[in-house]
Amino acid sequence: MSVALMGSMQSGFIFAIMALGVYLTFRILDFPDLTVDGSFTTGGAVAATLITAGTAPFLSTIASLGAGVIVGAMTGILHTKGKINPLLSGILSMIALYTINLRIMGKANVPLLGEDTLFTQFDEKWGDYGVLAAVAVIALLIKFLNDRFLHTEIGLAIRATGNNQRMIRSFSTNTDTTIILGLSISNGLVALSGALYAQYQGFADVSMGIGMIVIGLASVIIGEAIFGDKTIFRATFAVIGGAIIYRLVVALAMRVGLAPSDMKLMTALIVIVALVMPRISAGFKERKRRAAHAKTRADGNPSARERSEVKKHA
Repeated sequence: MSVALMGSMQSGFIFAIMALGVYLTFRILDFPDLTVDGSFTTGGAVAATLITAGTAPFLSTIASLGAGVIVGAMTGILHTKGKINPLLSGILSMIALYTINLRIMGKANVPLLGEDTLFTQFDEKWGDYGVLAAVAVIALLIKFLNDRFLHTEIGLAIRATGNNQRMIRSFSTNTDTTIILGLSISNGLVALSGALYAQYQGFADVSMGIGMIVIGLASVIIGEAIFGDKTIFRATFAVIGGAIIYRLVVALAMRVGLAPSDMKLMTALIVIVALVMPRISAGFKERKRRAAHAKTRADGNPSARERSEVKKHA
């Protein structure tokens, strides 16, 4: 396997964890959460700072997850208790996190070269395949835990909140709690992804989260367009697949000569194509169906619906 393909697969699984968090807010909770750009960096900042201070990589990663949960709860409280617009709540949290992340790291960049990380032992024993297996197991484990949670009573309440808040409130469910909980879990996953990515690339940077919400949305939309989203199991699987496909497309774009500064435009084009293609495909199928129906009527052969109506009147 080539180095570029291996790197795309590894980073794809790491970003898939972030995309699963975006899926929770974007699709399940119907909440446009822009906190992601800040909470991804928070995860990397907490993990890198603790690891350089001598904390075990596993505990540092868990601490990053906890920091993300707190950040998500902060956005949820701003929206539910402060009655601030969802979009504005996320923007305010994102702006605040820029300063908070700088305070956590003490500087704009914290290198992890020479430090033990979660991937160090896998890399030493099994090389790139060991790292790939590790990130794949972590992403799939989170996917199955996420699926199971969304079928619990509280998980169903979060899903119902995203579908119809007024209805679920009429059943005496506290939607403020479900929104805060959903945002906390989502940003916890995003921060966990940031912690893993910082350890994977060997440093944490204050700007590493910029554009992550777009990458997460691209992964969700691409995955749903290709793999479908009829069930939770299939939708979360599609999110992982979408994240990997996105990274492969980016690697291909870099290989044909595009500059790293072109990736923002490339990401926007990928999302546009993923949004437009299903509509074009559905329109083509509808025109094809109508053409077949018109041809059937022109040949004098009644359609199944017409035969059913004739039989009913008879």
